[in-house]
This record gives sequence, structure tokens and C-alpha cells, in this order.
Amino acid sequence: MYLPGPLLILALGASPQPGQGGPPAWMNLPVLAAMGVAMYFALIRPQQKKAKEHAALLKAVRPGDKIITSGGIIGVVTSVKEKSLSIRSSDAKMEVTKAAIAEITERGGASAEASSIP
Repeated sequence: MYLPGPLLILALGASPQPGQGGPPAWMNLPVLAAMGVAMYFALIRPQQKKAKEHAALLKAVRPGDKIITSGGIIGVVTSVKEKSLSIRSSDAKMEVTKAAIAEITERGGASAEASSIP
């Protein structure tokens, strides 16, 4: 008999004898609480951390940065607006939303010049 994950834990408990009632319902609460904590640390917390990192990345975009969009376009930022930015990729100029930025591959502009001065 195959029992997946949580059912296996519940199946390990002793079965009630004939004529006796089962365990009280509150006995299942620690198991449910442990599963809730595991779900938080496995799914919710990493997603929140990734969202915070992406928001910080979007705030740090400056003209001159080389970026990759989520669609795979590689370009150099020419101007930054509130919700969008203009990029130059080869001979094309495009305007994309800030949310489309996947990563900044190279810092450019004033921040790179200031850090390269000895």
C-alpha cells in the first residue's frame, strides 16, 4: 500500500480498538501546524525574498547599465522613467516596462566611472 507524504505520518498512529473512539480532533493540530510552518519556509518566504530583491534591482537601474529583459533582449539603458525605460539594442530603440528587467549584467554610466577612480 502506497501512502504519500502527510498520509504516511497520520497512518503511523495506533488504530482504535473496537468499541473505543478515535483520538480527539485537537491531536491533529500539531501536525497541521508543522505542515503550515514547512509550507511557509519552503514556498512563501523564498518568493517574498525574491520579490524584494527584484524591487531593489528595479530601483537601482541607471542609464548606461547593460540589462537583459525577461524576453531575452539584451540592451543598454538610455533613459529611465517612472514605470518604463528606454533601451538601445543593436540598431533598435525600445521602450519596455521596468518589470520586464530580468537582470543587470553590467553597470555603466556615472556609478561605474566613480568606482573606477583610484
